[in-house]
Amino acid sequence: MSETDRKGAFGVTAPGVDPNRWKALVFIALAQLMVVLDATIVNIALPSAQTDLGISDGNRQWVVTAYALAFGGLLLFGGRIADKWGRKRAFVTGLVGFALASALGGAATTGPMMFGARALQGVFGALLAPAALSLLAVMFTDAKERAKAFGIYGAIAGGGGAVGLIVGGFLTEYLNWRWTFFVNVPFAVVAALGALFVIREPQGGRNRSPLDIPGVILSSLGLIALVYGFTRAESDGWGDTVTVSMFVASAVLLLAFVAVESRVKAPLLPLRVVTDRNRGGIYLSLGLAIIGMFGLFLFLTYYLQVVKGYTPVKTGFAFLPMVAGMITGSTQIGARLMTRVPARFLMGPGFLVAALGMLILTQLKVDSSYGTQLLPAMLLLGLGMGTAFMPAMSLATQGVQPRDAGVASAMVNTSQQVGGAIGTALLNTIAASATTSYIKDHIAGAAAKPQQQLVKLQGMVHGYSSAIWFAVGILAAASLIAFTFVNAGRPGSTPVTSGEGEGEGVEDELPVPVVAH
Repeated sequence: MSETDRKGAFGVTAPGVDPNRWKALVFIALAQLMVVLDATIVNIALPSAQTDLGISDGNRQWVVTAYALAFGGLLLFGGRIADKWGRKRAFVTGLVGFALASALGGAATTGPMMFGARALQGVFGALLAPAALSLLAVMFTDAKERAKAFGIYGAIAGGGGAVGLIVGGFLTEYLNWRWTFFVNVPFAVVAALGALFVIREPQGGRNRSPLDIPGVILSSLGLIALVYGFTRAESDGWGDTVTVSMFVASAVLLLAFVAVESRVKAPLLPLRVVTDRNRGGIYLSLGLAIIGMFGLFLFLTYYLQVVKGYTPVKTGFAFLPMVAGMITGSTQIGARLMTRVPARFLMGPGFLVAALGMLILTQLKVDSSYGTQLLPAMLLLGLGMGTAFMPAMSLATQGVQPRDAGVASAMVNTSQQVGGAIGTALLNTIAASATTSYIKDHIAGAAAKPQQQLVKLQGMVHGYSSAIWFAVGILAAASLIAFTFVNAGRPGSTPVTSGEGEGEGVEDELPVPVVAH
């Protein structure tokens, strides 16, 4: 950036602009890298951690689900806390809490201790993520500067997935799976210290309206009941009394949440945000797409390590074509076309291309070739999802009144996190059921131990294939919803609505730009 750009035409920093904003971006991006890296790094370490801690196949998804559910269930709450409490304070508290939870996860000696640590990571991540986005939004007020800042932030966040896969593989193979948790501590310490000395709490922007406690409780409990219902179905069956009770309780709690939000003066989630046709279609299609993708990551990790015998490092590198596809689809296709093509004509075909990649994976066998089957499938999945996600993220806050922009942004993250939790539980349930049935039907014909071992591996792969068929259908449904509901023009063609304040004690509430990761 030139001196003129940085200081303005007359050589002085524009009034109200934070002179440390570019330094602050370094620490905010570092914190985001830690959160993104954590999701993939743990997937690579999961098989080793499962063996060490004696976690059953039925419970292993809680290592992923506990984090995703706490994160997704509390994002709206975390965003409101940051607005009320102060963004810098929420950011630093989130970092410190995330570091402590990571240390607890690395020191875990039992499955429940691990699940608790992952849930705590999700809780503090839900405080950290909205605070980070809000800080960037209020620090970078110039349109060109903000585009650069969020471009850097988005690139680091997007690359974090690839870093996590490779670093997770190296740490698991050459040190110990526990280091995939301990590695977060130095990240968090550096980011927190940098934030304390560099980030200045922006003036204004505090939300003085009362906290919607009933909304927080009802939404969190409703989502927990929903995911627990899916998880319980795997071990006890879909007709189990507790399973059915969880689904019924979830429906009642979430309906009560909607009823409360339509009546309170300062709702946690103003319903106008989700009832808009375009935004509703985006949240729903994104949530469905993530349901299909999250379970797949878990299956492919186990397929590569358990069935194909890949080392953790090799598994990490095996996922890179999918990450490369996502970056290409996002930056070279989605970003270039999103100002020229209506969003539905990028989202709909994007989800279909991803579904095609998923369709290839339904033909997985124990001896499937990486080069001829997994590689093209991963490239198609990455390209399709990257192409679809870029315009979806851009459109998610278009036309939103400033007072709702933050919650609209949080809803995108919430739909992804909750979709991931449901996807992991649902697809794991389908896979486990299909595997059990296959082994039961074929084990009798395997007399020798090597044959029995082969039947078990074939059963495992059959289970993955069965679940992936459901994922194909889910992605096709996401494509249909995008074509049907997302009817807005090109992203950026409609200005953000100013709207009047509601007189609820909300000071200047700035819109939070949404960055495609």
